[in-house]
Amino acid sequence: MEKEQNQNNDENKEPLSEEISASEKKEETEEKLETKSPDEKILELEDKLARTFAEMENQRRRFEKEKEEAFEYGGFAFAKEALNLIDNLERSKQILQSDDVLKNSEALKKMLEHFDIIDKDLMTVFSKNNINPIESLNKKLDPNFHQAMMEIENDQKEPGTIVQEIQKGFTIKDRLLRPALVAVSKKTTNKDKKNEQNEDKLEKK
Repeated sequence: MEKEQNQNNDENKEPLSEEISASEKKEETEEKLETKSPDEKILELEDKLARTFAEMENQRRRFEKEKEEAFEYGGFAFAKEALNLIDNLERSKQILQSDDVLKNSEALKKMLEHFDIIDKDLMTVFSKNNINPIESLNKKLDPNFHQAMMEIENDQKEPGTIVQEIQKGFTIKDRLLRPALVAVSKKTTNKDKKNEQNEDKLEKK
C-alpha cells in the first residue's frame, strides 16, 4: 500500500514540474520583451512589415504571371486539337493522289487546288494566333522540336539530318505544341562493313 501511495505521489509530482518549467519560460519571454528598448521594438515591427510587403509583392507577381499565361496559352488545348484538321487534309490529298482512277484527271487537279487553298487559309489563321510550323527538312535533329521515327540510309547527308517529314510539328509562341515526326539520315551499312574490314586488314599487316 505504501509503495502504491509513493508511486501515485511521484506521478502527481511530474505535471507540477512541467507546469513550473512552462511558467518559467513565459516569465523569461516576458522579461525579454520588457527588456527590449522602444527602438528595438520599432526595428522589429519594421522588419515584419517589410517581410509582409515582400510576400504580398511576390504573390502579386505570381498572379500577374498566371494571368498572362492564361491569356497567352489559354487556347493551347484547342490549338492542339485543331492540328487534326491539317493532318486529315494532308491524308486526304495523299489518298486522292494515289487513286488510280483519278490520276492525271482534271477533277483531281481541281480538288488538289481547293485543298491547297484551304491549307493556306488554315496556316494563315494559325499564324495570326502565333501557331507556327516547325522547320524540319535538311535540319539537324533537335530533340526539343523533333521526334525521330526512323533512320534512312543516305551518304549525301550528315548522320542525324532530317530527310523526311512524317508529320508536321508546331509551336505556340515559345512553347512546343507538338513535335515534328521525322526520319533522319544514317550512313549505309555496306560502307561501314567495308571500312571495318579494311581496318582489320591494316591491323593484321
